[in-house]
Amino acid sequence: MFGAMISHFQNFALQCSQGGDFFGFPTWYKYVCGGSTSEVDFKLLPKTGTSDIILVILALIEILLRVSAMVAVGYVVFGGVKYVVSQGDSSKVGEAKGTIINALAGLLIATFSVAMVSFLGNRLGG
Repeated sequence: MFGAMISHFQNFALQCSQGGDFFGFPTWYKYVCGGSTSEVDFKLLPKTGTSDIILVILALIEILLRVSAMVAVGYVVFGGVKYVVSQGDSSKVGEAKGTIINALAGLLIATFSVAMVSFLGNRLGG
C-alpha cells in the first residue's frame, strides 16, 4: 500500500511549465522543476538527496510571503488614507504615521524573506 502511494506521487507533477504565474506568484512546483520544462520525477522519499516535499514547502512559503508583501502595500495605502483624513489632529496623524512605518517594516521583512526563500529553493532544487 505504501509503495502504491509513493508510485502515485512519482508522477504527481509530470509536466513542468514555467508559465502560470499569477500576480507574480510562483507555482507550487517551481523549485521541483529545476528550471527545465521536461518531465519531473517527483521524489517523495529519496534514498539520497533532497526530498521534493521540502522544495514544495519552500515554494508555498514564498507564495505566502508574497501575499504578506501585498497586504503590507495595502496597509501603506490605508495609512496614507488615514493620514489624509486625520485633518491635522495630532493623535490621528501619529497613528497614521505608525501604521505607515509598521507597514513599510513589514514590506521590507517580506521582501528580504522572499529573496532568502528563493535563494534556498534555487540552491536546493536547482
